[in-house]
Amino acid sequence: KKGARRMMLLQDGEPVRQYRISLGRNPKGHKLFSGDQRTPEGVYTLDARNANSDFYKSIRISYPNQEDRRKASAWGQDPGGSIMIHGLPNDADEWAFAYAGLDWTEGCIAVTNEEMDEIWQLVRNGTPIEIRP
Repeated sequence: KKGARRMMLLQDGEPVRQYRISLGRNPKGHKLFSGDQRTPEGVYTLDARNANSDFYKSIRISYPNQEDRRKASAWGQDPGGSIMIHGLPNDADEWAFAYAGLDWTEGCIAVTNEEMDEIWQLVRNGTPIEIRP
């Protein structure tokens, strides 16, 4: 749930893990177009992973879906993309504490590096993700 800044991993519909998350700098509402700093809302798939991204590991969320493209097109906009679940910036080092509790991404969902390690191990490509307001 974006409003609660919480992400839950479910197994057979039951929560098995919960994480405090950071969102895009403009967290309220659904992502509409590239550069709006919003985190999308809806049902997507975790479809790829990158161990060597600009952040500590990343798992891609399949945004935009067909409906997202349609809405952005109606506004004459590019819906954007590259929405991920990821850890902290690779250069965060001793400043990692400064990211806690802040919405600092460009629309991605961020967790601590330790949490990202756990998510990386628990979640497989093809896993559905529902991002709720």
